[in-house]
Amino acid sequence: MSNLIDSFSNFLYKKRNFLFLLFLLPPLLWLGIVYLGSLIVFLFHSLFHLDGFTGKIVYEVSFSTIIELFSTRANIDILLRTVTLAACVSIGAAVIGFPVAYYMAKFTSPKMKIFFYLAIMLPLWSSYLVRVYSWKLILAKEGIINWFFSKLHLTWLLESFLSLPIVGGPSLSISYTGMFLVFTYIWLPFMIIPIQASLERVPNSLINASYDLGANKKDTFYKIILPLALPGIAAGSIFTFSLTLGDYIIPYIIGTSKFFIGQAVYTHQGTAGNVPLAAAFSLVPIGVMTIYIYLAKKLGAFNAL
Repeated sequence: MSNLIDSFSNFLYKKRNFLFLLFLLPPLLWLGIVYLGSLIVFLFHSLFHLDGFTGKIVYEVSFSTIIELFSTRANIDILLRTVTLAACVSIGAAVIGFPVAYYMAKFTSPKMKIFFYLAIMLPLWSSYLVRVYSWKLILAKEGIINWFFSKLHLTWLLESFLSLPIVGGPSLSISYTGMFLVFTYIWLPFMIIPIQASLERVPNSLINASYDLGANKKDTFYKIILPLALPGIAAGSIFTFSLTLGDYIIPYIIGTSKFFIGQAVYTHQGTAGNVPLAAAFSLVPIGVMTIYIYLAKKLGAFNAL
């Protein structure tokens, strides 16, 4: 028995590639069969269609469900609404996160940088649902925002804003503005960290050289700092855009009754029982993110990860 173990040990020592594959095989099988396999089976249902009379899935390959997805006005509205909100959240997170990331990269000591990392990552340690429901209370009519405007005698200003089409609603907790605020807060850490990592690579000597050559702060920012930080912004936007694109919990808790892609997939494969249409909806985020990641790669996003 001892000789057998020694022989096997010697074999593994000599065949290190075999040992590497031996350790890699179980997670690859799990990923390939359980995760990707089930996903492919689900997505393949987009090539089937639902019988309108019996309500059963007709397992005949056709593009009728995909055609229905892109030819029905309600479905197109869902797609445009989701992509627009995901883009707005990515832009908002970049605008808010860039100053924080820049300050962390250029003006903090190592000890203070640790504090910033903890402050940024701390919300991620709490429950996702707790954070979302907390924001629902904050944005509600009885919440702190309404109380703050009331104390300043600016309730009329908030009501005027909520009366605006698209961005407004009965209250901030039932509006696209509320959804934007919650999405931006939830995904903001995923934007700050890549930007900060990208700015860390920008040498201070390069910024000082820009000033020495006569450039003012505005020119230095737009011609030196921002282009070099663009890979970090692109990397962060991959997270914010994709996570907003597929989320269905926040639109259920915060926002209007209008559907987003995540809600459509959840409803069609669950309550409605229209698995082919749910699968067709799922193809859209995959297609959009494939194009988005390709463009982000061109901007050097993966160098900032």
